[in-house]
Amino acid sequence: MIRALYSLAIWLAQPLLRRKLSRRGVAEPGYLEAVPERFGHYTTPRPHANAAAGQPLVWLHAVSLGETRAAAILLKALRAQLPGMRLLLTHGTATGRAEGRTLLQPGDVQVWQPWDSLRAARRFLRHFRPDVGVLMETEIWPNLTAECAAQVVPLALANARLSPRSLQGAQRASWLMRPAYAALSAVWAQTEGDADRLRAAGAQNVSVLGNLKFDATPNPAQQAQAARWRAALAGRPVVMLASSREGEEAQFLKQIRPPALEQTAPAAIKNEVIREPLWLIVPRHPQRFGDVAAMAEAEGLRVARRSQWVDAPAPDAAQADVWLGDSLGEMSLYYSLADVALLGGSFEPLGGQNLIEAAACGCPVLMGPHTFNFAQAAEWAEAQGAARRVADMAAALATARALLADEAGRRAMQTAGFEFAAAHRGAAARTAKAVVRLLTARDVPAGQQARAARGG
Repeated sequence: MIRALYSLAIWLAQPLLRRKLSRRGVAEPGYLEAVPERFGHYTTPRPHANAAAGQPLVWLHAVSLGETRAAAILLKALRAQLPGMRLLLTHGTATGRAEGRTLLQPGDVQVWQPWDSLRAARRFLRHFRPDVGVLMETEIWPNLTAECAAQVVPLALANARLSPRSLQGAQRASWLMRPAYAALSAVWAQTEGDADRLRAAGAQNVSVLGNLKFDATPNPAQQAQAARWRAALAGRPVVMLASSREGEEAQFLKQIRPPALEQTAPAAIKNEVIREPLWLIVPRHPQRFGDVAAMAEAEGLRVARRSQWVDAPAPDAAQADVWLGDSLGEMSLYYSLADVALLGGSFEPLGGQNLIEAAACGCPVLMGPHTFNFAQAAEWAEAQGAARRVADMAAALATARALLADEAGRRAMQTAGFEFAAAHRGAAARTAKAVVRLLTARDVPAGQQARAARGG
């Protein structure tokens, strides 16, 4: 009865979703692509797959860009374990879908995640008939999980995390979310804390396999490119605001104006001869690139945009105050270029972005007070000396400038970053083996199927 009411509400909300997609499609045309897929209508045939012959159809759902990058790490390990597998890749955002295209091989299929109406979820599963499903990180949808259980499609939540705040939300809606978590065949959590919270939300068969993002390796071509760019800067240091979110760029830009820099620079380094840094801003969401450029120019800063050159910065870029990293898939380049990175999402109450890639590139990280999305990784990085916690943006800029004057301290953080990233690897192989076991066993407990089909 409870899920029936939810299903009715979701069905009634479909016109609102279509309007939302139309609005977002103005800035991001990718949202206008293949809209009928959102509602379970497909022109793409099911990929040829034969689980008995070791060629299963593995469904991976990665809602957005970060999840797609984590899925790429798992997919590499899965293809090694299942060389004949076919991939069904789904997303919820245009950036995730664009990134996901790079992961496809002949015989693979990419479509939108179905809207969580009962009919759309049912059409999706009946059309593609995946042999196993893997949801990345946090994506739990009541009708989709229930339909997987009803149609005996083993479904796991991989690289799973659940913040205390999200647990509270799940518990407030426990009448709906508890059966959804219980319908999962397996949950592979990043940390013990995540595992405890996922169990409290209703998940069963929970184990801790670690964070896939530790298995990401920096792109060597981008690292080499960063070295060439650093040479072109002739020793000018680079301070980066990484994966910034709305509200953070404004704080950053106010702090890097010359009067603000004079006020925030620590007394110990005011008399040091330090070249004015090149300020590098890499926004998290591409639809905001233009807005951030306009904000910087409104502050009277000279801006050079990465999108305006190819392999090397434009001739006048070295004279700019700010470089805008308005590209996708180049975080290894940016982290390898920067002397210090300020962690986006942590200076507003947004939970922080992934700091593991920065550490793997040997880039010291300064993080604000809000890192609940990556709480364990942030704690480990700080304990190992790869990252430092600061109170706010002003403190972050002051600390960054101090680090520019402290080469030994900066080198120590770089070394700690390498060690921190290396110490927690192995989740990809463990998770891939777990997918194979789930696929082999086709183990969806009957009790879970019955509960899911009843809606709790």
